[in-house]
Amino acid sequence: MSADMTVLQLLRRLALPAAGLVLLSIPGAFAQEHPAGDITSQDEIKQFCTNIADPARDQRYLLQKQELEKLRADIDARMAEMDKRKAEYQDWLKRRDDFLKEAEAGLTEIYRKMKPDAAAIQLQDMKIEVASAVIMRLGPRQSSLILNEMDPQKAAAIASVIASASDPNTSKDPS
Repeated sequence: MSADMTVLQLLRRLALPAAGLVLLSIPGAFAQEHPAGDITSQDEIKQFCTNIADPARDQRYLLQKQELEKLRADIDARMAEMDKRKAEYQDWLKRRDDFLKEAEAGLTEIYRKMKPDAAAIQLQDMKIEVASAVIMRLGPRQSSLILNEMDPQKAAAIASVIASASDPNTSKDPS
């Protein structure tokens, strides 16, 4: 049995190096085998980029669409706020214009009932635009009496404003 033992021990000792020798003799046993067309890392990169190009483009378009929708919502909100403010402003402007018309009518009526000499003294101390507006609203007879009672230079300035208001060549721009 001792001879069997030695053969067994000999086989054990030689088994490990023999297995290593067999494995090393097989070409590429531990290396990853590639299919027939050997792909380089550049080709792999190109193929990867080609494979993800459409999904990446779709994702980019989706993100851009979401950003545009956010911007549109922001613009719509701002437009609604501007429309609201515009309506408030137009309401305020209408009330102001209505008040000014009533005030001018009331002021005109006051000067219509005054004596020409008293009206002339007050109107010549007013802003020229206001005095001109009042005189334009009065009748021609009463306006001429008031202008006759005024300082000639002030009356000429008021008459000039009235004349330029009726001139069609005068600019509509108040500046």
